[in-house]
Parts: sequence; C-alpha cells; structure tokens
Amino acid sequence: MLHILGRREDGYHELQTLFQFLDYGDELEFALRDDGEINLCTPIDGVPNESNLIVKAARRLQQLARTPLGVDIWLKKVLPMGGGIGGGSSDAATTLVALNHLWQLGWDEDLLAELGLTLGADVPVFVRGHAAFAEGVGEKLTPVDPEEPWYLVLVPQVSVSTVEIFSDPLLTRDSPPIKVRPVLEGNSRNDCQPVVERRYPEVRNALNLLGKFTEAKLTGTGSCVFGAFPSKAEADRVSHLLAETLTGFVAKGSNVSMLHRKLQSLF
Repeated sequence: MLHILGRREDGYHELQTLFQFLDYGDELEFALRDDGEINLCTPIDGVPNESNLIVKAARRLQQLARTPLGVDIWLKKVLPMGGGIGGGSSDAATTLVALNHLWQLGWDEDLLAELGLTLGADVPVFVRGHAAFAEGVGEKLTPVDPEEPWYLVLVPQVSVSTVEIFSDPLLTRDSPPIKVRPVLEGNSRNDCQPVVERRYPEVRNALNLLGKFTEAKLTGTGSCVFGAFPSKAEADRVSHLLAETLTGFVAKGSNVSMLHRKLQSLF
C-alpha cells in the first residue's frame, strides 16, 4: 500500500507505506582493496558508475568513515530497473552493511540507516532488514510481521519514473493518516495506481490479467504488479498461464531480508 498524505515545502511527499521483502533479488560480491579504489566491476548498461547507487553508497561511507580502504564490487542484476521493487535501494543498503563489516568500521544500524536516507528514502528499511510500516518520506519505520505468502510478480516491459508519477497533477495528495492495524488487515490502497494505469497501458493490462486470479496490486510507483497466493504451486500455476503475455517471477514473502538472513548465518 502507498498513501500520499501531502506535499512538503521541500518538494518531498508525506506518505505511509508497508515494506516487506522477497527471497529473490540482486546478488553482490565484495573484495577488499587496500589502495582506496572503489570499483564496480560489472557496470549496468546505460547507467554510468558515478550515478550508480552502489558506488555512491561506497564512496559516501568511505568519505565519512575516513578509511583508506577500498573495494571491488560485482553485481548480478536480477531485479528489473524502474520496477518499483527497490532494486537500487536494496543494493545501496547491502553495500553499506557489507562494507561496514569488510572495512571493520563498527558503525551501528542507526548510523548506517541515517547515511542510507541521504541516498534514497527507502534505503533505511533495507539497512534495518525487517518488514515495516513506514511514514514521513519513508524513513520513520515501525517493525511489523504481516503474513508471508507466496507472490507472483509480473514485470511489464516499461520503466516507470517515480519523479514523473509524484509530479502528476492528478495524483491525490490528501489521504488521511491510517494506523498500522487497518493496513495489516488490508484496509488500504496505492494512491499512485490510478496515475500509473492512465500513463502506462502495459501496467493496466498486467493488473487486469493478474486480477482474474487474485487481488492485483502495484509495487510503489510501479511498474511491477504483484498478487499473493497461499502456496508456491498456485503462484507457479498462474505464472505459467500468463507466461505467453507477461514475464515475471515467483518469490516468497519474508519479514526478514535475505541480507540479514545471510548476516545471521555468518555472525
């Protein structure tokens, strides 16, 4: 869900949203360097390294920590760009958390989340790694434990600009604040969905097709569309039925991120 409560004087929007993780995502590998160089060894086509949130996160942490150490980074990109499912933000958060360990900085989670907020409003939730009800611009987090169903995530072949959607004059910006409990009971919506559907017929088509099998929802500002299922078998069945017209993937919902599951197994 994503409720837009209003626009602030600084141009950002007050919102309420619910974050939950998937057991599916990009993979990052890090190798320590002692010469201070930060290298992304697997650049993304069309995205200069200097603009990549991974590189920005590493350099900002290096600068603030005043460490002489560097890193080589390899990215296996799985999540679609412009899909609204936090691929770039989770990569940035993973970089901050991983380099805090690799460089032995000893920063606590609060400091890392504070730094993450300067990179993007939804970076802090990935730093903290627990499902959360978010307020403010997305940085005020209340941990929650919703059900963890199986999801079918459809990926329309279109990239949606978050700035474009939040700038649309038809976007409603007057939703009243809601408490956590009604959200967990399903009493919510995505205020961005009507705007995205109007601008992107590919997304509207995906919502309509998935909506024949389960309640179809938009992820953030899109473009990905998802629906919940009680079992992997049921999610797989619908995925196969839609495979001729739409690409997508099946993943398990998780209230603890894969990054933090990995950390728990290592430490």
